[in-house]
Amino acid sequence: MGAGIDLVGAGLFASISGFVVYLVDRLRHTQQALKQSEQALQASTQREAFTRSILNAMPSMIGYWDRDLRCREANDAYMEWFGRPPEKIIGLTFKELTGEQLFTLNEPYIQGVLAGEPQRFERTLSKANGNDGHIIGHYIPDFDVDGTVKGFSILASEVTVLKETAEALKLAACVFDNTLDGVLITDTHGVILSVNPAFTEITGYTAEEAAGQTPRMLQSSQYDQAFYAAMWQEITRNSRWSGEIWSRRKDGDLYLERLTISMVRDVDGKPVRYISVFNDITALRRKDEHIKHLAFHDGLTDLPNRTLLMDRISQKLVSVQREECHVALMFLDLDGFKPVNDRFGHNVGDYLLKEVAKRLLALVRESDTVARVGGDEFIFILNNPEGRDEINEIAHRVISSINEPIDVCGEVLHIGASVGISQYPADGHTSTELIKNADTAMYEAKRRGRNNVRFFSSDGDSR
Repeated sequence: MGAGIDLVGAGLFASISGFVVYLVDRLRHTQQALKQSEQALQASTQREAFTRSILNAMPSMIGYWDRDLRCREANDAYMEWFGRPPEKIIGLTFKELTGEQLFTLNEPYIQGVLAGEPQRFERTLSKANGNDGHIIGHYIPDFDVDGTVKGFSILASEVTVLKETAEALKLAACVFDNTLDGVLITDTHGVILSVNPAFTEITGYTAEEAAGQTPRMLQSSQYDQAFYAAMWQEITRNSRWSGEIWSRRKDGDLYLERLTISMVRDVDGKPVRYISVFNDITALRRKDEHIKHLAFHDGLTDLPNRTLLMDRISQKLVSVQREECHVALMFLDLDGFKPVNDRFGHNVGDYLLKEVAKRLLALVRESDTVARVGGDEFIFILNNPEGRDEINEIAHRVISSINEPIDVCGEVLHIGASVGISQYPADGHTSTELIKNADTAMYEAKRRGRNNVRFFSSDGDSR
């Protein structure tokens, strides 16, 4: 019996011992499971923190809104725009965050994304600091397993700088296309990359014809290689050249342009482009020359006026002093012009003066000058006449030419001329003295009757 009890006790002990081992083993497994769960939870927390740090580091606003339009997630970028940290935003409705006006603007896109359609739009928003910013917004639907939309993600990226850059480029393109100046852009090898419409209008070459060519297509052959070498030396030295240059259009016509060539460098200072800006100043130059011409010529007859006459006399005097030669001045006044002018009017008188000018020009040598100094008065500069006889002969040829009948509008008119003559150096050493003395001699000739010639005499008796 005692042995039976011992056997029972031994079996019970073995059972208890096995149970204890089982409990210890289960506890060990439980501890391992708990440890693994803790590790998994820690890893999950770390991943969540890592993900959160990435979201908060993003410059774009990133958030999540459920179907009730209540915020479930937001990153730190919202702070810049709405002045609230994420923890103050999560739980708010869309309208509570944005306000009535912005919500109304965004509502069509919200309805669209809740219908399952991704949305993209551009919007200008005011930041918390009062500055305006431009964003591109994306609403991305979040589908449940049954295909219904349970919410949507928001990605709003600021593109203010890009927008401003795009606007600046748009403005530059508008200026490029609409400026009246021709613009030509080449690479560093001189190959034309782009031209504007004004280039085509000025040169006759289309953009397609110019692309791939070089500016040599416009050269006029007016300049040698030394000219272009000096031009490019200045561009290399100063990154710019400006001046006036003759170029050739597509049809072969020459035109004068005011040209500026500028070198464009990259951030390292290396040349990357050359920009030529030019305008056609041919008409302006001609206009300037015309204005200059009018300043020194009589508007009716186109003969030199008193200003140009005085300048040419002064030049002649300097020349004859150096070369020891002579100059004679003939002062001519028309006889009978006033009665014609009074009877037939100023139009006929003007025609008469122009006809006289033509006849006088036909009599002068290339080195001589004939000028109209006012009314019906003209002055000849005779360059280095051989003597008094030649001067007298020229004066009488002038009178004979003017005496020829002049047909004006069916009327045959007859006029004459009185001529007074002074000589350098005998009758004066300055232009003023010579003109004054020739004028004195002319009045003496007129006093003696029509078609007379008188030489100035210092004793008052013009011969």
